[in-house]
Amino acid sequence: MQTRSTSPKTSALARLQQVLVVTTLLACAAWLLLWWPRSPWWALGGAFALLAGYALALALEVLAAARLNRSDPTPQASGLQWLGAWWQEVKAAPQVFAWRQPFRWAALPDDDVPVAGAGPAVVFIHGFVCNRGFWHPWMRRLRRQGVPYTSVNLEPVFGHINDYVPLVADAVRRARALTGRPPLLICHSMGGLAARAWLTSEPGVPVHGVVTIGSPHRGTWLGRFSRVANGREMRMAGDWLRDLQAREAVQRPVNPYGRFVCWYANTDNIVFPASTATLPGADNRLVRGAAHVAMAFHPRVMDESLGMLASAGSSPSERTAS
Repeated sequence: MQTRSTSPKTSALARLQQVLVVTTLLACAAWLLLWWPRSPWWALGGAFALLAGYALALALEVLAAARLNRSDPTPQASGLQWLGAWWQEVKAAPQVFAWRQPFRWAALPDDDVPVAGAGPAVVFIHGFVCNRGFWHPWMRRLRRQGVPYTSVNLEPVFGHINDYVPLVADAVRRARALTGRPPLLICHSMGGLAARAWLTSEPGVPVHGVVTIGSPHRGTWLGRFSRVANGREMRMAGDWLRDLQAREAVQRPVNPYGRFVCWYANTDNIVFPASTATLPGADNRLVRGAAHVAMAFHPRVMDESLGMLASAGSSPSERTAS
């Protein structure tokens, strides 16, 4: 029986990023037209700065992360690993923020037809300043494998993380309706916090497991500079995180993170110090030399995370959260 799709229909973030991409390209074209007759070198240099200036911002993030990680218990990264992480992010950022999210976010829509006899479906929960277009490589892979999935657009873009709970709840309900099985939640960055907030709001709803990739479970140093609601809530030792941990401790006092797999990197340029992306009692898995966005598409992260689907029906993670 076919059900009506409730896949996300709009994305304010996509519209914002479309404006940013088009504005940047127009500014680049105007600069070339203005300066080319005077000096082709100045024209090309200015256009390059407009298009690749984000690489400098990424370099500053990497330098800050490398400094802060010196006192972190996570294994230290080499200079070459930091350089490699920076280059990974330089390549990944345009694909995600200038193409998939602004212009392709509605492609590969969520499944809406129940699949008899299938294992768990997957729920994709993206992170800060992202939308469902972030997950396209995962979605293409699941389509090839015949695994159904649902997703969210966490909006308002700069709202409170607790505001995203109904969106996650809806995606989980849709995913369970596809197969009749508790779904696997796969979350990047802030998405891991949205999943934890949802779990405290509906502790009786079972899940097959929760995978977080570079999620600031204990905040991130960069959160101190944020002036938006969800950014402030990701500050290290912030009020929102303390409240979340308190709710989890009351609801699940013994090993509340036993069904979590937490991927973290010793070269994460957004969530650092590195160990802030781990949880006590969780299956914390280190990816050496990976950057924040690029880590979500690391072959090992994708292979091992989706490998959890094979354990459906035999894992204690399918028990309820109570």
